[in-house]
Amino acid sequence: MSKKVVTFGEVMMRFSPPGFAKFSQATTVELAYGGGEANVAISLAYFGMDSFHVTRFPNNLIGRSATQYLRHHWLHTKYVKYGDGRMGKYFLEKGAVHRPSEVVYERDSSAFSKIKPGMFDWKRILRNADWFHWTGITPGISDGTAKECLAAIKTANELDVPVSVDVHSRKNLWQYGKSKMDIMPELVGGCDVIIASPYDMQENLGIAMESDDFLSASEKLKHLFPRVKKVVDKKREALSASHNRIQGFIWNGMETLVSPSLDVTHIVDRVGTGDAYAAGIIYGLLNLEDDQKAVNFAAAACALKHTVEGDVNVVTVDDVNNLVEGNTSGRIKR
Repeated sequence: MSKKVVTFGEVMMRFSPPGFAKFSQATTVELAYGGGEANVAISLAYFGMDSFHVTRFPNNLIGRSATQYLRHHWLHTKYVKYGDGRMGKYFLEKGAVHRPSEVVYERDSSAFSKIKPGMFDWKRILRNADWFHWTGITPGISDGTAKECLAAIKTANELDVPVSVDVHSRKNLWQYGKSKMDIMPELVGGCDVIIASPYDMQENLGIAMESDDFLSASEKLKHLFPRVKKVVDKKREALSASHNRIQGFIWNGMETLVSPSLDVTHIVDRVGTGDAYAAGIIYGLLNLEDDQKAVNFAAAACALKHTVEGDVNVVTVDDVNNLVEGNTSGRIKR
């Protein structure tokens, strides 16, 4: 029986010029949908898991189209709500070689930002769930989304559902009168698995770091948040916008385990690669029950996402395992 995973976060429309063109060159744009938590849920659905995404869309044809997109990618949408507000959007120019990618967000007054406390029945949503995942983006959007995120985490704790968070947030968020330091520590205190670099811990949780050493940072995080069982990070070496190296790390309270380094030599789309990594960790911890295998699987899933257009990682478990086993030839499967 496949395991049930629940995610909570905003989904946005993504607009990009075709290929690697700049907006100044474009006469048409490509449309897709994406959002950190939904990206994780979709990746897990392609890994064969029972994935539910909780969000709120505008009550119009755009909101229904976004729901259809989630269903197309195997997500359960029974907990999607509709109401006032507009669809959040972002605009992406994909970089190449020495030119970096650029992103512009338009998410003010979105339907998701207008979520009010108590809008979702988390006991019903998380009943029989095996995992709950959120990111630092969600509580940065509005006071309502922060309070609903806290309600979800508390309910998950009551039901003994493991909780993971990717603490990375966006600098242009937190415009509603609360800071990261006001909100994030209480939320993270209810989490079992933390995805964060030493920089993320300092920037988003206010933890003073004397160095960027992952082990010492993880130990300090564990001291401040005793519930934490595992801390996860990845290293990205950017040789250019088209060539990166990826390596995963996991600290389990006793030791730090490291994945092999993977070369991604021809990046197709970098957006969503962190979400692919998070999905790989969740899948590995739930199904492989071995920290080394989990971090190896996550790094390979992340590397493969660089080869997939759009926000979401639509590769299978077999695809990931093929790379984990060292098959990097890219030969045609017949």
